[in-house]
Amino acid sequence: MPLDFTAVDFETAGPSSASACSVGVVVVEDGQVVDKRGWLIRPPAGHDAFSEWNIRIHGVTPDQVVDAAGWAEQLDDLLAALGDRPVVAHNARFDMGVIRAACFATGVGTPALDYFCSLQIARRTYALHSYRLPMAARAAGFEDFPHHDPIADAEACAAIVVHAARCHGASDVPALLGAVGSELSRLTPLDPERGIRPVLFA
Repeated sequence: MPLDFTAVDFETAGPSSASACSVGVVVVEDGQVVDKRGWLIRPPAGHDAFSEWNIRIHGVTPDQVVDAAGWAEQLDDLLAALGDRPVVAHNARFDMGVIRAACFATGVGTPALDYFCSLQIARRTYALHSYRLPMAARAAGFEDFPHHDPIADAEACAAIVVHAARCHGASDVPALLGAVGSELSRLTPLDPERGIRPVLFA
């Protein structure tokens, strides 16, 4: 099987995990980037307050998302971009948490995505002082990208997976996950009793 997957990265307006304000998607087929795209998202009502801290991090401002599609409106486009490939993110708990919480906040069904985490792969492939995305990407030979630009971050995540697959002699995602002692996870809906929790940046 070829090394096929889709890397995704979200930026949020504030501490709410439902406050997605931009996304980047990078498609990899047979170990090569074949498509990359990104767009702004209008965060759901009640989760649409932008914090100054987040704005400083990613540069997205409230006026930029006023005319953007909301979460429920853009979800079909996101799922079409992700396709039927496994989805990867760096610190996937954050990005999958964004999808789960934004779906919960807007009352739409949570997609049953199969996903894995490039942070976990990096920790089991490289010997680094920090496994934050810029450092892990540098170990994979992907340097000098604008961190917190969602397309660039998704591309950096993809570079880690491709490089790690080469390091482990893995020809596809299942083989790579097996080499690092991991497996695909399945995205499930948010537990209503737990509610939407604050999140930190990946």
